[in-house]
Amino acid sequence: MCRYLHVVLILLLSGCLGYPEGVRPVDEFELDRYLGKWYEIARLDHSFERGLDNVTAEYSLHHDGGVRVINRGYSVSENEWKEAEGRAYFVRNPEEGYLRVSFWGPFYGSYVVFALDKQYYQYAFVTGPDTSYLWLLARSPQIDRAIIEQFITQANALGFDTTGLIFVDHAEPIGM
Repeated sequence: MCRYLHVVLILLLSGCLGYPEGVRPVDEFELDRYLGKWYEIARLDHSFERGLDNVTAEYSLHHDGGVRVINRGYSVSENEWKEAEGRAYFVRNPEEGYLRVSFWGPFYGSYVVFALDKQYYQYAFVTGPDTSYLWLLARSPQIDRAIIEQFITQANALGFDTTGLIFVDHAEPIGM
């Protein structure tokens, strides 16, 4: 019985480490070039980001060899900044844009970079374990419309419902 519970626990803790059918993590991923600040340009809605503008993600090396993740956004309704800190680790190898990320103890979810500007690392298309998770990240708060169109086209082809995309406002919060 104990062994059965152990197996169930492992399955539960790793259950969110897959990715949507048809999605493939990028190869030749270079973490050193990915580190730094990214601006969230578009996302699908989730409770942990609901109502947030000026959303950024900052990636840096963690002392344990993983990646320190700081997600930050401004809640207009609460007139305050919200911040979450997590850690990420490669699932298979560091040359593949496939990581597991946790903001809550031992519970990990997928972080899958499925498209990337490999020449300059200026934009990335990211998903989680299923098609309800989708982000367009960029190195600046504005991005060329052609990249947004490419993101929408590619995401639609992979089964994401892009009609629900939220385009993030990066205007300076009033009074800040």
